Amino acid sequence: MSGVVDLAAVKAAGEAKTKAEQARAEAARQGGSAAVPPSALVIDVDEAGFERDVLQRSAEVPVVLDFWAEWCEPCKQLGPLLERLAVEYNGRFLLAKIDVDANQMLMQQFGIQGIPAVFAVVAGQALPLFQGAVPEAQIRETLDQLIAVGEERFGLTGITVDADADPSAPAARPAGPYDSLLEAAMTALDAGDLAGAVQAYKNVLADDPAHPEAKLGLAQAELLARVQDLDPGAVRRNAADDPADVTAQLAAADLDLAGGHVQDAFGRLVETVRRTAGEDRDAARLRLLELFEVIGADDPRVTAARQALARVLF
Repeated sequence: MSGVVDLAAVKAAGEAKTKAEQARAEAARQGGSAAVPPSALVIDVDEAGFERDVLQRSAEVPVVLDFWAEWCEPCKQLGPLLERLAVEYNGRFLLAKIDVDANQMLMQQFGIQGIPAVFAVVAGQALPLFQGAVPEAQIRETLDQLIAVGEERFGLTGITVDADADPSAPAARPAGPYDSLLEAAMTALDAGDLAGAVQAYKNVLADDPAHPEAKLGLAQAELLARVQDLDPGAVRRNAADDPADVTAQLAAADLDLAGGHVQDAFGRLVETVRRTAGEDRDAARLRLLELFEVIGADDPRVTAARQALARVLF
């Protein structure tokens, strides 16, 4: 945890600790910080709200900054993982997502040369964490170290999360019409309108990026959209005839998973990652991560496939 970034808005480390202690004392005097729902653990931040949403909040909880862009493919892998971990860590850190295209000044202040880039702000002090899409195990280790630094140096104990907290409370982001959107997604699926289902799930995730039902539904709807017009026989022949054809392997893996052959799909893509490089490898790796979302992170087959993927990558 070295290499503090020199931002005009932050104080020296000694002052930061004092400021954090004063902020917590004031919060306690006013009755303490209100509990927040899990959806409030992931926020979008811009330059105008950076001091309020990041610097001030960092006096009570480490704030992890995810610098991303819509066009960045690795960001699409890393972002959902960080969002899932933010909910899993249950208030021990807050995830702030920053779109670099809309916030060029913040990107320059942090000296970012490439994305995704992940920093943290702890009691007003900015710390570089890592750059690029790194393995989940490494991210967890980094987060554990970050939380330990926050607790030991600054006494940051995190924020209280209440799954039943009122989402309309000031500390939480307003909840969207999840029930109606999820119902719309199911209706679209029943009607064969996969594009409509995908959009409905994305509408939920735009407001609550960690919503588990919407994440699972989106992954499943996108898989169905990819396989609906495929000729299974032709796809499998192409994949068998040319193992180096990454497009054929991706299509065959989609068919495997859609047909319930989960381990076959995972194994095919892990092997494709092993024998490819560059853009082909990235395509196979990203598709594998998408298929993990279809099955769910807690499934032991996903855990085993993640370990296999890590072995061929590193």
